[in-house]
Amino acid sequence: MELLLLLVYAGVVWLIFFKLKLLPWNFVSQVIVITLPIIGITVLILLANVYAPSSSDARVMNYVVQVVPRISGRVIEVPVQPNSAVKKGDVLFRIDPESTQLEVNGLKARVRELDAKVAGARAIEKQLSLERKTAQGRRASVAARLDLARRRVRQHKVLASNGSGTQFDLQQVETEVRNLEGELAAANAAVGQVTQRLEARTVDGTLVELAQAEAGQQQALASLADAEWRLRETVTYAPADGTVVNLQLRAGSYAAALPISPVMSFVEDEQNVVAYFHQNELHQVQPGDEAEVTLQAFPNRVIKCHVKSVVWATGQGQLPTSGVLPETGGEALPPGRYAVTLTVEKSEENEILPAGARGHAAIYTQSFHPVHVLRKVILRVGTKLDWLILKLH
Repeated sequence: MELLLLLVYAGVVWLIFFKLKLLPWNFVSQVIVITLPIIGITVLILLANVYAPSSSDARVMNYVVQVVPRISGRVIEVPVQPNSAVKKGDVLFRIDPESTQLEVNGLKARVRELDAKVAGARAIEKQLSLERKTAQGRRASVAARLDLARRRVRQHKVLASNGSGTQFDLQQVETEVRNLEGELAAANAAVGQVTQRLEARTVDGTLVELAQAEAGQQQALASLADAEWRLRETVTYAPADGTVVNLQLRAGSYAAALPISPVMSFVEDEQNVVAYFHQNELHQVQPGDEAEVTLQAFPNRVIKCHVKSVVWATGQGQLPTSGVLPETGGEALPPGRYAVTLTVEKSEENEILPAGARGHAAIYTQSFHPVHVLRKVILRVGTKLDWLILKLH
């Protein structure tokens, strides 16, 4: 663009001073002719750097998911192909589910067993209520018989003292009283035992035996749910639309549920362009500003974007947590650059940009629109030069 302006300026100078000779070509005019384009182009470039800043370090960034299985086991199938498009929900790989399936089957049987125990515990409560009524009836019967036997003892004592009865009959009645007293004590113990079992309840009023059975049932159900979850996790699905890059996983490999040992890298299709600018270039940039990006991978193509956000932070603004005093150093570090996140326009989203592609970016602010033309021309000339491969082999 600067060269084009200089050529136009040179043509105007030639017409005025040489072709039409409207002005004399002397020392003063020569100084003005040489100084004017230098000052003009300098001011134009300075304004462009403020109101249409550019970056020579723009990168295409994709989200990368480190795929780690939730359970460990031997891989039996890897249906996905390397470097091929994958839709969200497609199967990435399967782990042998046999041992987990056997565990699920065993826990299902355990749950059925505990269901029966819970039903039995509910029946026990009703049975204990009936047993207590029976024991109370038996106790009342023994108490009545004991009362009658004691009256007979008193009667036999009167008869024996008058000589109307024998000592043998008295002893026989007294023996019956002692037997009935023993039966009454046993009946009281039976009633107390049943009552104790009925009154042994939890805070919410549930019978202890029923609460124990229900607790075992809930524990078995939780174990079954965990086993069924692990059974489902034997199949790993794609978390989003994307591509599996550098696929080395094969059937027969052992996949471990270790965060430090992912089995594959999944590159999502969702992506942004991140451009890095010097710290004094962004004071006029606002989210939503128009932006353009050119990539070396796509010569002669300008990608329309807009500013999503400016990351107003660098690593130089963070002090790590430690017991060591900060190291100030003898010299100041060079200032770090700020990152600007650019979102590709919807019209450009049909084609996925290669992750890691590098290029140039320019942002067009809301002021001094004429300098935008200069930046656009420079950007387009630069992307045409990307056709040139400058190497000797």
